[in-house]
Amino acid sequence: MRAPEGSTPTLNADAPWAAFDPRAYIDHNYRDLLNADAEILERVRDHFSNHFRENFERPVLGIDVGAGANLYPALSMLPWCREITLFERAPANVAYLRSQRDRFDDHWDSFWELLRQEKAYEEIHTDRRDRFRKAVRVRSGDLFDLTRRNLIGLRPDMGRWQIGTMFFVAESLTGSYTEFRRAVECFMLALAPGAPFAAAFMEGSSGYDVGNQHFPACNVSESQVYDILKLYGKVDIWRLGESSHMVRPGHTGMILVCGHRNADFAPSALSTWLNMPFRRHC
Repeated sequence: MRAPEGSTPTLNADAPWAAFDPRAYIDHNYRDLLNADAEILERVRDHFSNHFRENFERPVLGIDVGAGANLYPALSMLPWCREITLFERAPANVAYLRSQRDRFDDHWDSFWELLRQEKAYEEIHTDRRDRFRKAVRVRSGDLFDLTRRNLIGLRPDMGRWQIGTMFFVAESLTGSYTEFRRAVECFMLALAPGAPFAAAFMEGSSGYDVGNQHFPACNVSESQVYDILKLYGKVDIWRLGESSHMVRPGHTGMILVCGHRNADFAPSALSTWLNMPFRRHC
């Protein structure tokens, strides 16, 4: 059930992640390749391909933050990665991701067919499942802890990954704009300087249902997303707002950002305070 208008937004820590049903989510969003995902996947495919065509550092470490029950971000990074971390909080999603490692389900092949139109993907087409099995590492955890300082004050995961994705996560884990901004920053802090990245967001979301369970969302616009992501480097942004891009009630479109992590970004003062050892989440 949706929260009443004007009520206090639901924070990430209070959302019912233990009740998230990945099969219901897949049936609604990913059983077939939807128009919106096809357009997003084409742009992400081209962004990553163009980067590695000019930069020959491979294989690299990749991460999909908030992987959920969606494999296509990981597939989009597969040609260049020796290891891909699928970072996820919801227990049932973690179990689903682990179940896909040895052989991902056939319905993901329609997503792969779109990717393999680019040479780098076509070159690994015949052994894509074996590559996926060898590369994928499923890691359970909270996004806000991803780059948190450990007990001796170090951040071992800060700047660790050389390519990254975050699809429909930062705005879909909380009703709080402050937490939304923190989620974006945590993702960016995990990437190495120069790393290509792709991030997608639901625009104008009022929350979403998975099965019979409601989850919070932060209502964000294209300009808000751009104003945050431009802090991390030069980015390209697209708004998908046609009727064919609407996948459910309660949102006004989708936003895709592709870019490269700049070298001079520093954590915000709020993030630094929140990431001190033993500091509890607000």
